[in-house]
Amino acid sequence: MTRIGLISDTHNLLRPAAAAWLQGCAHILHAGDICRPEVLEELGRIATVSAVRGNNDLGAWAEALPGQCTVELAGVRVHLLHDLAELAIDPAREGVQVVLSGHSHRPLVQARGGVLFVNPGSAGPRRFTLPISLGELWIEDGQVRAGLHTLSA
Repeated sequence: MTRIGLISDTHNLLRPAAAAWLQGCAHILHAGDICRPEVLEELGRIATVSAVRGNNDLGAWAEALPGQCTVELAGVRVHLLHDLAELAIDPAREGVQVVLSGHSHRPLVQARGGVLFVNPGSAGPRRFTLPISLGELWIEDGQVRAGLHTLSA
């Protein structure tokens, strides 16, 4: 079984508790609003990272990140983007099994039309009363399930 870490909206902050929870992941997916490249470097010390640019990611380092991309991990196609409203593909038609987004800071796991939509929420600074959270994918034999994890502040 392969564990993939999901994180978004870190906004300059990689909490030690988030980094600790991601230990042991085979890969980490960041759905944008990273805000500084050092966050990706820190995550890269845990596992290989795939990331997309969020609306708050600015500068040359951020321009090098795609706005959307599809990765294949352990036989499962995952499409990453920051703002779900900007989804530019038909995931089911493209053979995508998971769509990972961020932006809203609201954690969500929802199956729609045979596609799993996941928003791990925000792992960065607390916003309003929303939880500080991350997510994970568990992949085995081409099957995928998702979970969310709330951190205490």
